[in-house]
Amino acid sequence: MTAAVLAVLADSARAVAHRRADEVCVCGDGDAVLADRPDASVVRHGDVVAKAHAPDTDPAELAVRLDMAARMPGVLLAPSAPGATRLHGRLVTFWPHGTPVDRDDPDSAPWEAAGALLARLHAAPVPGPVPPMRGPAKAARAVARLRAAGPHPAASPVLRAWAGLPSWARDEAPAPGPRALCHGDLHLGQLVRGPDGRWLLIDVDDLGVGDPAWDLARPAAWFACGLLSPQEWTRFLGAYRDAGGPAVPADGADPWPALDVPARALTVQTAALAIAKAVAADRPLDEVEQALVDACARMSGVEVGPPELAPDTTK
Repeated sequence: MTAAVLAVLADSARAVAHRRADEVCVCGDGDAVLADRPDASVVRHGDVVAKAHAPDTDPAELAVRLDMAARMPGVLLAPSAPGATRLHGRLVTFWPHGTPVDRDDPDSAPWEAAGALLARLHAAPVPGPVPPMRGPAKAARAVARLRAAGPHPAASPVLRAWAGLPSWARDEAPAPGPRALCHGDLHLGQLVRGPDGRWLLIDVDDLGVGDPAWDLARPAAWFACGLLSPQEWTRFLGAYRDAGGPAVPADGADPWPALDVPARALTVQTAALAIAKAVAADRPLDEVEQALVDACARMSGVEVGPPELAPDTTK
């Protein structure tokens, strides 16, 4: 099935890239598979990217998310074609190709751009009925995947940390507090340079209304676990505040009260997925994965937020 989906995606991407029947393809790099996972398959041909969304994707909700992307130039990458097409039983959308963050050059990571883009997204008016942001749902799925993976010595502290989260962070109740447009799955892989050279957010599958602090939670969790430097955290959070982001206090006060629960949830989510993948590959946890598990073990009695999270560290 996966091979068939990839073949259909390649054909459809070529058709969109070369709309005229008599157009000769001069794309030197041919078709490139950018992702092939159960929840998404992505193929590029020339300047066009075709994405097959997860089999359980709701067509009406995806339509709303695509419309929001088209209406927010300068923040979200707009689709190349309106609406989605159903191919081989999957909803497929088409996008212009963008240049991703260079994983081999971490010093060039666009933390300022990420913070500013999130602030603009969070401050945008909600355009009528919008589906909920799917961040808590993804965390719950990660924990379910951990439980299904079978016994592992690191699973217990992760599950205890999950049980200690409030119901909304476990996707068992609506999120309290302020509601805003949220990306729902923010990490550096969700940024690309668009055709005009500006950084833009991609991947609308989790876009929706929710607690904007969730979008800051993964960098916050990395910082709390020692996986993101204080300098990088300061660049990201400072840019978010400078752009008027509403998820944290604008006056330089400690942001952690707003970020604590989402950061804990993202720590659990990432640790749960790491353990599940380690079990599937029959390998030990690596150093980064163990750091996430250790953070989960500390959650019952020690705050995740490190001492560096003080008011004067974000400027």
